[in-house]
Amino acid sequence: MNKDLLTLQDLAARAGAPAERVAEWTKVKLLKPDGYGENKAPLFPVAALDRVAHLQRLADLGYGTEEILKIAKKVGLPHDGRGRKKSPEKDHYLTVGNLAERSGVSPRTIKHWEDKGIIEPDMRTEGGFRLYSESYVVLCQLIRDLQLFGYSLEEIKAVSDDVRTLLAIEADLEATPPAEVEKRLAAMLEAVRDLSDKMKLLEEGIERWRDLLKKKKKDIVALQGRNRKRSREAREGKAKEKDRA
Repeated sequence: MNKDLLTLQDLAARAGAPAERVAEWTKVKLLKPDGYGENKAPLFPVAALDRVAHLQRLADLGYGTEEILKIAKKVGLPHDGRGRKKSPEKDHYLTVGNLAERSGVSPRTIKHWEDKGIIEPDMRTEGGFRLYSESYVVLCQLIRDLQLFGYSLEEIKAVSDDVRTLLAIEADLEATPPAEVEKRLAAMLEAVRDLSDKMKLLEEGIERWRDLLKKKKKDIVALQGRNRKRSREAREGKAKEKDRA
């Protein structure tokens, strides 16, 4: 999913309404954000422009916020959400910087993954800022893991596509025909089996290296002790020769 969002300032400017008034309408829930960006800044769908325009017309007629609230409660307002399924909570969206910090990768790396089609932002503000849902934190960490495991970017993209497809199906099962869902899920299960087989080989290899490194660490510490003893004995020998001289 990729859709445009408006910041409060964008919304006010586009609708020709004072930003302070739009902020007040948002505070009293005459306007409802689609989600939140950095520092909990509200983000609105483009469709909110119609509602702001209607609220602005009422304000121009002399109605205050409290009076508009009474009108909304009594007769409703356009696009007030009546008849729509109520969302339990609003999404929180991350900027590139937020996502990089949370997932432990650099903003440049995220941009590179975007260029390769491995990830894409959920939304963009009118100002062009890319926004990502919380699920991308885990996805970026998984992509980083696959790189450490030696996966190519093409292989990583295939895994990422599967993850995003699964998230979309989980979010709205009814949006895709049953036969198509079955086909996609069957392909994912096959990919899961292949990935599990590779993970098993990696785990066995990691265990071998863990045992080897543990043993070699002991050997290195022992050699370090012997070498230091040799250096100490050499210094003592030189000191004795100096005393005899």
